Amino acid sequence: MRTEYDAVIVGSGPNGLAAAVTLARSGLSVAVFEAEDHFGGGAATGEITLPGYLHDLCSAVHPLAFESAFFREFGLRRRVEFVVPEVSYAHPLDDRAVLAHRDLDRTAEGLGVDGRAYARLMAPLVDRVRGIADFTGGSLLRVPGDPVATAWFGLRTLEQGTPAWRMRFREQAAPALVTGVAAHTILGLPSLAAAGGGLTLATYGHAQGWPIPVGGSGAIVSALVDDIRAHGGELFAGRRIRSLDELPAARAVLLDVTPRALIEMSGERMPQRYRRRLERFRYGDAVAKVDFALSAPVPWRDAEIARSGTVHVGGTRAEIAASENAVRAGQLPDAPYVLVAQPSLFDGSRAPGDHHTLWAYTHVPAGSDVDRTETIVRQIERFAPGFRDTILATRSETAQQVAARNLNYPEGDISAGVPSLDQLIARPLLARDPWRTPMDGVYLCSSSTSPGPGVHGLGGWWAALSALRHEFGVRERPDLSARV
Repeated sequence: MRTEYDAVIVGSGPNGLAAAVTLARSGLSVAVFEAEDHFGGGAATGEITLPGYLHDLCSAVHPLAFESAFFREFGLRRRVEFVVPEVSYAHPLDDRAVLAHRDLDRTAEGLGVDGRAYARLMAPLVDRVRGIADFTGGSLLRVPGDPVATAWFGLRTLEQGTPAWRMRFREQAAPALVTGVAAHTILGLPSLAAAGGGLTLATYGHAQGWPIPVGGSGAIVSALVDDIRAHGGELFAGRRIRSLDELPAARAVLLDVTPRALIEMSGERMPQRYRRRLERFRYGDAVAKVDFALSAPVPWRDAEIARSGTVHVGGTRAEIAASENAVRAGQLPDAPYVLVAQPSLFDGSRAPGDHHTLWAYTHVPAGSDVDRTETIVRQIERFAPGFRDTILATRSETAQQVAARNLNYPEGDISAGVPSLDQLIARPLLARDPWRTPMDGVYLCSSSTSPGPGVHGLGGWWAALSALRHEFGVRERPDLSARV
């Protein structure tokens, strides 16, 4: 290891790796330090139940992979093989299943009397998906590139994020479909931030689908790591950095860590005013996760659910809202919302023979130490009788264990800070350039910065572009394409 670099990155989640790619492509000497023994943070894949069964450690399905501006410039689709199910996500109800096809019209056809209303809700967003991606993919204090898309998005967010969400639909299917996606945000329902996050994900589901990387999420990380090394970057695993003083000399330091960790690492170097602002940053509720090795596919009561890579389990809109609001109140609901991914239906490399893997998590209060395996199994069995009989092995993590595995998930908060409306506008504080700190050459580039959580690399990309401008006088974006 050298004693001096142009840029040093701490943390190798997708944002840290995106920062390293961007800086290395600019011709800078770059080093990445990762506390764990593998790169990628939550975007990693491993055998954690039985030999030969590949499970994603956090992220599994990637709605942002095709619409992230960083991944588009990086040419991710040329570097990683994806499968894109024709049904982006499914939502079982007690008497039927609702399917979100990539084809918006086909989705609307399956929603009965609410089909036209759903199509009118989503069509303006799907038609302007790139404008939606631009608006939601950076600081919300920027002037939007597509004001019309932003206006459509804002109006629909106001509708679905307030009690007005009851006005558009008459039956149960369409509102359940919308709410199942909004619940990804781990927020109370209805709320503006949950509605905005849900509508963004739903737009991507109807525009290009929700892709699944062949071999697991680790394939995305491998593509990023390979590019960093190909352009001279160095990566060091098993190197936890507790203080900025431990780092080699560098003109720019980019930290894929939470504001809480930044405070600890900076010590007296951090100005008190900035410290106080970061100390007001709030962390959110958490997840409890269970991975399953299965002898057969999940026996959904409605076999059409097997056409989808993602399943939102939780029942009606009212049931999901009650479940999520109970978590916000510090309770563990008996019938929780469960987010389920079934990648082995589309990627045969995930399990041996005709066996399968299943990924599931549910939301819990921050810091919960309760194992939710039985609750998750029972909720899936509600819509898939006999599911229990297919289970060969499980691996469960409480919120506390999730936090222990990944330093960027405080108390099990995989969003690295509650993604409420105020903390999406001011993430981690109100600034046109929220990635740049008042400490010379120090930048924050984690999911605690704009644009927030998700596997998109955008926090790292924006932070790296800021560092290029301010530390190296480089204003032109480097070419990140796969052909270089």
